[in-house]
Amino acid sequence: MTILVTGARGHVARSLVQQLLAADPEVKVRAAGRVPEAVRLPVGVELVRADLAEPATLGPALTGAAEVFLYAEQRGLQGFLTEAQAAGVAHIVLLSAAGADPASEDAITRAHGEAEQAVARSGIPWTFLRPGGFATNRLLWADTVRTHGVVHEAFPDSHSSLIHEADIAAVALHALTEPGHHGKAYTLTGPESLTGRRHVELLAEAIGRPLRIEPQSLDDYRRALSRWPPEIVEARIRRIAALVDRPAPVTDTVREVTGHPARSFATWAADHTADFGCSTA
Repeated sequence: MTILVTGARGHVARSLVQQLLAADPEVKVRAAGRVPEAVRLPVGVELVRADLAEPATLGPALTGAAEVFLYAEQRGLQGFLTEAQAAGVAHIVLLSAAGADPASEDAITRAHGEAEQAVARSGIPWTFLRPGGFATNRLLWADTVRTHGVVHEAFPDSHSSLIHEADIAAVALHALTEPGHHGKAYTLTGPESLTGRRHVELLAEAIGRPLRIEPQSLDDYRRALSRWPPEIVEARIRRIAALVDRPAPVTDTVREVTGHPARSFATWAADHTADFGCSTA
């Protein structure tokens, strides 16, 4: 069986590829990305170029693939689904977002809801993964942590139940390789709701040096997220502001699907010390 993993440069995709290889060496893993030469993956993984905006690249990536892990992206999605139907793909695991709803006023949940809707209408069996906040969002702090031991944070007292990318990948692994997940939508979070201030404390413990928080203006925060469309940035700001001094929802879905509890933020920080200029070696 061939499993196609799109978004090969993404944190979730890279973790999924590694977990697939460890789970069953007989499974053929094909990873696809827009710039495959920039991707480093384990030996034995077939790496191909695929860009949803360029339909001609999709056929070769999908040929022979029974299962697909797909990032939710409206740009080019319908063309991808058409090619997937033609290639005989049997199942798509879509990385969506918590609260996905095509009728939502929130730009983030609306975009993911529209992507889910398109996949469901394709007729290809599906599983939707709906994580809340990604722990990897804290990599926005990496540059200033490395250079000055500082975290610039606009909402230090806002709560989130951030999820480790390896747990999202673990749920995807089960959905791609086991029966019983078709038609399921899994809302995924980390195991606890913590403030940004507590995340800084745990990160400091992981890297073994003190960190301080400096207030960040909303304009500076917007500039830090300038690679995203403005409506997505504003939706994110509203969401984070609403969780100041308010615990975020927590689910136990990772344990229910995989049999192991979701990894803590402390574990994520320990796993990413190198990104913040430190090594536990």
